[in-house]
Amino acid sequence: MTLQDHSLGQLARQIPGATRIFHDHGLDFCCGGKQTLRDAAQQKGLDAAAVAAIAAQLCGLQNEAGPLTQDWNTAAPAALIDHILTRFHARHREQLPELIRLARRVEQVHGDRPECPNGLADHLSEMLSELESHMQKEEQVLFPMLLRGLHAAASRPITVMRAEHDDHGVALQRLAELTHDITLPRAACNTWRALYLGLRTLREDLMEHIHLENNVLFETTTATAPAPVPAQANGCGCSAHA
Repeated sequence: MTLQDHSLGQLARQIPGATRIFHDHGLDFCCGGKQTLRDAAQQKGLDAAAVAAIAAQLCGLQNEAGPLTQDWNTAAPAALIDHILTRFHARHREQLPELIRLARRVEQVHGDRPECPNGLADHLSEMLSELESHMQKEEQVLFPMLLRGLHAAASRPITVMRAEHDDHGVALQRLAELTHDITLPRAACNTWRALYLGLRTLREDLMEHIHLENNVLFETTTATAPAPVPAQANGCGCSAHA
């Protein structure tokens, strides 16, 4: 099997630095992580030569000496959860209020310009509300279950979290639509520049956040969940019924 036939999620997990290449080509490795590289690239309108070039870049990363980033695939769930809380949950709570403030300022000052992202501040406010609700569910329900080793019982909350991750992916698509894929117009002011720089960081952080949960934490804990005990034919397994 070639790299082109591996899923984006697998490649993101196994090759340090792959997520940056996926970012550069607009390939969704978090919510769309189950797609193969070939299928995802073709859906983006990339031709076979471009797909092969991406695979070659990944091969180059794969052959580099030494890990470029922390390998979370081998980390204990507790360590990964702590990383998610400190690196992403806390960070999103810092990022979004400031981005909302900047977006409101840009809309107030430049709202008459056709390239102004009117509606962005309200969209970011909605994203903050949805993310806060999502993160609290993880912090108060799902993560404590995983830390206690209740992996089988966590399957339903994980399903809910995956669905909400898909919603976050849709929100990122809407963000891209409002900002022409976060492309600065000519003669943009410093506030506008700071806003779009922050939006790019938010998008990368949120995609990495979702990837680590969908493709690493959830996959690992699901794989280690004990299989359900088969029901006995007599209903209770007692030898007295034999």
